[in-house]
Amino acid sequence: MSEPVRILLVDDQELIRVGFRLVLESEPDLVVVGEAGDGESAVAEARLLRPDVVLMDVRMPRLDGIRATERILAELPQTRVLVLTTFDLDEYAFGALDAGASGFLLKDAQRAELVGAVRAVHRGDAVLAPRVTRRVIERLGPASAPPTGPDPDVVLTERERDVFDGIARGLTNAEIARELFLGESTVKTHVGRVLAKLEARDRIHAVILAHQWAQAARPGENG
Repeated sequence: MSEPVRILLVDDQELIRVGFRLVLESEPDLVVVGEAGDGESAVAEARLLRPDVVLMDVRMPRLDGIRATERILAELPQTRVLVLTTFDLDEYAFGALDAGASGFLLKDAQRAELVGAVRAVHRGDAVLAPRVTRRVIERLGPASAPPTGPDPDVVLTERERDVFDGIARGLTNAEIARELFLGESTVKTHVGRVLAKLEARDRIHAVILAHQWAQAARPGENG
């Protein structure tokens, strides 16, 4: 059996940390190794515990989640940060994505969403709450902006374009694998090739590029 995913909970509200701990530790493959109530403590705990995943609040005393995310990822690039926010228009959450977080989740997410998100970012997927994907695209790279980098229709194989379409729709590797009748490891390989060929920083950047290229293919809708 593989080692459980080691999680650090960061939130300035103790009751929220308690609730998340109860949900996460009911899963056999997840374990909470530590907690922090502010950004400074989060950085210190991450440095000490080296967690696989950090669930990071954004609005906290001493040091906010954006700065904490930057510092943790600078020291621990293998650690994944999943940002937690109360509001889907929270500019702080967008800032955390800029800082290198693997995505964000709303605090009112259902139990299965929370557990699934932790597992997804640990596998290397990006996680965006579906109802905020459009806002993320608008914040980080408007769909109306000219697309940058290589044209997907030129540089990607047919199968890679299928995978790229799945990424654009916010699907995880497992969901893409089921849809295309492929093994998850095969999808992971395709994802790596897609990101490299499109010169995308990460999956979130790939989502932005997909929407930009789609908009470029429909120029009449911009005017």
